[in-house]
Amino acid sequence: SVGEERELGEKLLYSVRSSFQLLDDPDITQYINNLGESVLEVAGIQYFDYHFFVIDSKDFNAFAAPSGLIFFHSGLIASMNSENELISVMAHEIGHIVKRHLASRVEKGAYSSAASLGLALAALAFGGAATPALLTGALAAGQSVNLHFSRQNEEEADLLAYSWMKKLKRNPEGQVVMLESMRRIARYRSDILPQYLLTHPNPEARMNYIESLIDLDSGEIISESVAVDDFGFIRFKYRILSQVKNSQAFKISMANIIADERATEFKKVMAQYGISQIALHENNFDRSLESLEKVIQHFPDKNILLTDRGVINFAAGRYQEAENDLRSALKIERYDMYAMRKLGQLLYQKGELEEAISYFNTITRELP
Repeated sequence: SVGEERELGEKLLYSVRSSFQLLDDPDITQYINNLGESVLEVAGIQYFDYHFFVIDSKDFNAFAAPSGLIFFHSGLIASMNSENELISVMAHEIGHIVKRHLASRVEKGAYSSAASLGLALAALAFGGAATPALLTGALAAGQSVNLHFSRQNEEEADLLAYSWMKKLKRNPEGQVVMLESMRRIARYRSDILPQYLLTHPNPEARMNYIESLIDLDSGEIISESVAVDDFGFIRFKYRILSQVKNSQAFKISMANIIADERATEFKKVMAQYGISQIALHENNFDRSLESLEKVIQHFPDKNILLTDRGVINFAAGRYQEAENDLRSALKIERYDMYAMRKLGQLLYQKGELEEAISYFNTITRELP
């Protein structure tokens, strides 16, 4: 039932939080949940309240858990190059929940005990990568079960994702690009398939299916698609990768983009953003600000960069500059949760507790 599915979702969320680090900085959480909400607005009335999470894991994986919980591993996000790719995977996972595929497979699986069902959910979420604290008993049961989606399940989720991308005026080529990535991984890593390819099989057949849908639309959907500003996505991606990847390898990849004569100006500027984030994590605050100023000069209208500068100044101990930046950011965008949290922390340090608490209460309400 829907009630039972909600209960399972709560248990699995507890397991994920016990076993993995969630990247839940307010700007990361706000970006991915706002993107999810845009899909849900065209998907119609839902059984569940959806929540979207990013897991610190190099695995190529994403999964729709019971009751509207959708998780993306940082390794999957690292493979993406556009917001349309991310939203295509997100819409696909929402499709599984809307069609209640997971609930259906639980029922058809006839799991005889909480332990066997727990192990099935663990396989869906974790593969062999970790032993969730709540599900150790299930693993100890020694049962081999898995919740993988059938070809029909995948086609239904793909069709829903395609239709929602049409309503959002998003280019469905994003679906094709992601399926091409999955097909390439399936070919070259056939000995150890990522968990996402085990639970979401047949990337080649699925790609052919989406391409046939595009052909049936005679390319109209592509011509009607709106141009997407990928600034928000690339910033989101680099914020994540600067926290999870080997900083030296990430630094080299950013430097290579800047040195590449074939790279677009957009890619070069965003690489400066990546370098700024790496320098911040290395406590090289002057270098971090220097690189960020180049990005601000190119994107003077991107308010979130004011927040980024405030965060760097705060980390560097330049509290007045930080407060000025963060208050300016909130004047322009009053629900910038990232600026709100940092300003709250700064005010707490200054002893201005009443204002700090008001910000923390807002964050608690908006990002429960």
